[in-house]
Amino acid sequence: MVMKASLQLRIGTQLTMTPQLQQAIALLQLSTLDLRQEIQQALDANPMLEQEDEFGEQATVETPDEEWSESIPEELSVDSDWSDTYQDMGSSGSEGPDFERQAAEQSLHGHLLWQLAMTDFTAREQLIAESLIDALDANGYLTQPLNDIRDGLRAQSIEGLSQRELETTLMRLQQFEPTGVFARDLRECLMLQLATLPDDTPLLVPARRLVRQFLEALGKNDMRLLKRRLSLDDEQLDDVIGLIRSLDPRPGSAYGVTDDSYITPDLVVRHDHEGWHLELNPEALPRLRIQPDYASLIKRADKSQDNQFLKEHLQEARWLIKSLSSRNDTLLRVGREIITRQIGFLEHGEEAMKPLILADIAEAVEMHESTISRVTTQKYIHTPRGVFELKYFFSSQISGQDGADSHSSTAIRARLKKLIQDEPPGKPLSDSRLVTLLGDGGITVARRTVAKYRESLGIPSSSERRRLR
Repeated sequence: MVMKASLQLRIGTQLTMTPQLQQAIALLQLSTLDLRQEIQQALDANPMLEQEDEFGEQATVETPDEEWSESIPEELSVDSDWSDTYQDMGSSGSEGPDFERQAAEQSLHGHLLWQLAMTDFTAREQLIAESLIDALDANGYLTQPLNDIRDGLRAQSIEGLSQRELETTLMRLQQFEPTGVFARDLRECLMLQLATLPDDTPLLVPARRLVRQFLEALGKNDMRLLKRRLSLDDEQLDDVIGLIRSLDPRPGSAYGVTDDSYITPDLVVRHDHEGWHLELNPEALPRLRIQPDYASLIKRADKSQDNQFLKEHLQEARWLIKSLSSRNDTLLRVGREIITRQIGFLEHGEEAMKPLILADIAEAVEMHESTISRVTTQKYIHTPRGVFELKYFFSSQISGQDGADSHSSTAIRARLKKLIQDEPPGKPLSDSRLVTLLGDGGITVARRTVAKYRESLGIPSSSERRRLR
């Protein structure tokens, strides 16, 4: 058999993670307070940017068409798979008291539990996953041996739990954000992050090999050994080490408690005779525009250093304004879809909350689930019922008795809280009785679920409530 060489022409499209697109995605992740800081830094560094006197939506300012200018697309996509970027950005939790409502705790534990509720896990897998989440340290590492976790789960009457089942659940959790979480050591943490990079990333193969086999040599700064074993020259090795150092060795450390801080809603929902309306909060962000005096100094054919400086900063300013506009458009699209599905909550409260997961909104707005996760994290909406994080409107689904109706976990908690508030003072309702009352309303839940929801609401058991009264 003779093998013949041939050439094939293939036509296709591929998302290129340009610095501008990375900027757009990064801005989408930031809270309003952090975004204000980024904008202020840009205003300080770029003479082509200036802030208008009024706050409000971002609007680009038309400048004369320049042949030298890099074209900016009309629609700047910020939608991407979660693996398109490997650096997870946290927030600094500064203050900006526009609405004096204390921000909810944004912890690693809470963020992972929220992702778990939005993922298709069975009840058995959820119990396993919750135990693994509880075993994480502050940096996002799984420090407790799997054997100990398995023994603890078996003690909770989880029959037939095998090591393989535990490891399979762990592998699914390792796909959660922030990238690198649930690693058992530094090597695994870095390998998880390298695994998310595109296959065509320069020097990705030697970077993976270095982390997998020679991480100790890197720690000892043994460059001669690394160059010999990896067959790299000095420049290539520097690039490989630079790639590894760009990863986050402590992926969970960015999450913490935002004590004594205030939040600025990104969106505002209001009601009038025409119905419900959602709009951007006009007080959230400053309006930016191109500084016209500096822009007028740019000369098309001039290639002097000063003119090039002005051209580069003009292009950066235009990209920033476009990225902010794209962020606002994406936030509005996602927010409107969420509110459309949760009108019942706005009109009747938590008991009318509908089941909703990331995939529902992602399909409706034709975006990736990870984009919806970025949009709804640390983004807040002001409603007649209060200020809520967009994540609040998502909750898992529990089927009713006939299998046709379903209820959100938020609605069940609200119903549970109301039943306990209305219980006879001298005869608190037991968890078993609460199960029966919920069942009468078409909500079928296990006693263990009722106990779990009751504890999450900070409500003591019936015997403790009897003593307190």
